[in-house]
Amino acid sequence: MFQSFSGARAAASRATFWLLLMLSPGCERTNQESVARALTHATGLVEVAQRDLAEVRRGLPQGAEELGKRWSAAGVDLTNDPEAAREALNAARNKVQDLRIAKSTFFALATPAGKVVRNDREQDLMAGAALFPAFPSLEKAARGAYVEALGVLPEAHGVKGKPDAEWVAASGVSVGGEVRGLMVTGWAWSSYAFRLEFSLRNRITSELKDKKENVPLVYAFVIVGDEVYGSPESPEVNARAIAERKPLSNLAADGAFSTLLEITGRQFALGVRALPDITPGAAPGVSPGPAPAVGIGVLRSEI
Repeated sequence: MFQSFSGARAAASRATFWLLLMLSPGCERTNQESVARALTHATGLVEVAQRDLAEVRRGLPQGAEELGKRWSAAGVDLTNDPEAAREALNAARNKVQDLRIAKSTFFALATPAGKVVRNDREQDLMAGAALFPAFPSLEKAARGAYVEALGVLPEAHGVKGKPDAEWVAASGVSVGGEVRGLMVTGWAWSSYAFRLEFSLRNRITSELKDKKENVPLVYAFVIVGDEVYGSPESPEVNARAIAERKPLSNLAADGAFSTLLEITGRQFALGVRALPDITPGAAPGVSPGPAPAVGIGVLRSEI
């Protein structure tokens, strides 16, 4: 028996309602399965970050050695010749495979007192900047050590109008048995979040190729203490929503944090993994404090 007109209209209305619900930004398809996937994404990005860190940790001491050789050969004091310093930086980097492929947003030469002489960019916003107020532990590099640090140096930021900070590494440059300068590299967290986000989106797109699944909306973040840094294009409201949950202070025993949350009417799954072996002001291998210093977070929303 056929439905009455009013019954058919009611059925059509119900169908339309469910279709609109499925297509709405707050779609209920973002659920605990999405949380598990977001956590898997974060785990994969921690592995990416560990490889990126390893490139710098292996390569920078070698690069500083190469820079010292070129300094000696140049016959000039590179701390007094910014353009010669830039040329020597680029030449030293190109001699070391790990530095050639490093994901750093800058390489720079600084004096033993921590004043930036020149970086490798055509437009150098870091020249003259003082490193030690922002990264006090880098003073150890002036004694020849390899050192890493977390801090805030506005001249190295990767984005304007949003909070940013940096991870840096430095190694002393010896010339004639004396440390004459510091080879410094690192990345702004906003720029590094973009690198992670780009990597994640490419990976997801590749995995879903030829599959009848929509590509989810994803964002990657670097979490440093209670601060959260996204890519330059990432809505700042997303970073604030993550920061409110203090994920690094609420990690499970396996170093993970995950939850569902709503941001501006859209349901997101959040997955966070601690990034081990980054300790403020220490060399690699130094045990961190009560809470990890850095983590990687991913927001995922099904479309």
